[in-house]
Amino acid sequence: MKKIILLLIFVTCVSFDSQKQDAFDVGEWFKFRIHYGFVNAGYATLEVKDATINSKKVFHVVGRGYTTGMSRFFFRVDDLYESYIDKETRNPYQFVRKIDEGGYTKNQEGFFIPSENKIFVKDYEYKTEKTLVVPRNTQDIMSSFYYLRNYPNIDKIKPGESVSIDMFFDDETTKFKLKFLGREDITTKFGVVSTMIFRPLVQSGRVFKEQESLTVWISDDGNKLPIRIKANLAVGSIKADLEGFKGLKYPFKIKYIE
Repeated sequence: MKKIILLLIFVTCVSFDSQKQDAFDVGEWFKFRIHYGFVNAGYATLEVKDATINSKKVFHVVGRGYTTGMSRFFFRVDDLYESYIDKETRNPYQFVRKIDEGGYTKNQEGFFIPSENKIFVKDYEYKTEKTLVVPRNTQDIMSSFYYLRNYPNIDKIKPGESVSIDMFFDDETTKFKLKFLGREDITTKFGVVSTMIFRPLVQSGRVFKEQESLTVWISDDGNKLPIRIKANLAVGSIKADLEGFKGLKYPFKIKYIE
């Protein structure tokens, strides 16, 4: 179950920028504290670096997730997600997925071929290679987050409306859809922050109680940082809160400190 907790951070930390300027830049880093019920289950971090692929400068984004304390004793998680993203189109060139979740491991690398709408996937654990057809502008897990941070005209979205993108995960492409609920001021460790609320639509059944079990709060400022995530699972619930940050492109807006 805890592998789902960490995956939620990467998949549902979605945010948007209504302006043409980027909401992030190289040097940005932030960290989440993840709770499973009343237990501090672990942490997740995301960072933006510079890199070069085929003589072209790209964003290299890195996401890490890991359990701590007693949670690590019962269920060890060490996850690494990476993506290399075109600075102009925001589409990915390459992704890396190395995970160890309670003995379940995966070591994959994917190479996007945009001119052919395909992706070449190498599985280093099972020593397999495959080429799959994907829709145009398909994102991987990590690039989805940064792509959506610059989603156009999000300031015009109304409560109840949704946006969606194609996301590649586990050798298939799925529609990742988000519904806008409205705005809310929430209390954080930094103070009271104005947020936009989104609800990713997920598959009900084995993990989630229902299709709309996830809720995400995004800072309503130029950075559009994920501030809080809550999810009702088939067994228990999780909560992830922003714990720390640095290298933000814009000032982090706090309405007031209680």
